[in-house]
Amino acid sequence: MSQGVDQLADDKALLGRSSIAGRVADLLRTRIGEGHLTPGTKLSEDKISETLGVSRSTLREAFRLLTHERLLVHELNRGVFVRRPTATDVTDIYRMRLLVECAAIRSLGDPPYALEGLRTAAAEGEKAAAAEDWNALGAANFHFHRELVALAGSPRVDEAMRSVLAELRLAFHALDDPRALHSPYLERNQALLESLAQGDARQAEQLLERYLDHSRGNVLHVERSGDPEQ
Repeated sequence: MSQGVDQLADDKALLGRSSIAGRVADLLRTRIGEGHLTPGTKLSEDKISETLGVSRSTLREAFRLLTHERLLVHELNRGVFVRRPTATDVTDIYRMRLLVECAAIRSLGDPPYALEGLRTAAAEGEKAAAAEDWNALGAANFHFHRELVALAGSPRVDEAMRSVLAELRLAFHALDDPRALHSPYLERNQALLESLAQGDARQAEQLLERYLDHSRGNVLHVERSGDPEQ
């Protein structure tokens, strides 16, 4: 936990005067989404407020926002912790991903499409795989899908997707083999990118549907074994 929180010091300069709590929440959301703050991590008000140079009241408001997004949970007399999604959560997350990501592709209109962000994220994934940095590969995969949704040109959808993917990233921490989870998606991402580069949005949507179904099955296989709701 200490290392993940210490890294927040690099983000201090990003904070401005307006909407400080929202920006603190965004920084924490990013750290959660990139795997630096893992499920079960207790978030110290003293440590984080000191690291970011914000008041406790501001930090508590950020915690409240992230609790509403189901990324954090407040436990009475114990504090605030990074939450672990249940199998029910995972099922709903993938339902939303299917709706949002496929809709983003259907909204593209006529080619050519602006694919620079997708190409950058795909290259980031290849670099992480070459270094055998599987957590970085997972982060690159999430970047790829954020860029995919960004093609729709909706800041509100972008914001919602960042929260959804951050919540899903928490579920990935339950998996024992991140390489087995993330490495198959390098090829799938590349195939999706190639379809869009060729202007074939229909094929890209079909590839994406199979992609999400495969990913959902992998995550649920692990989550259901420890989900009290099942």
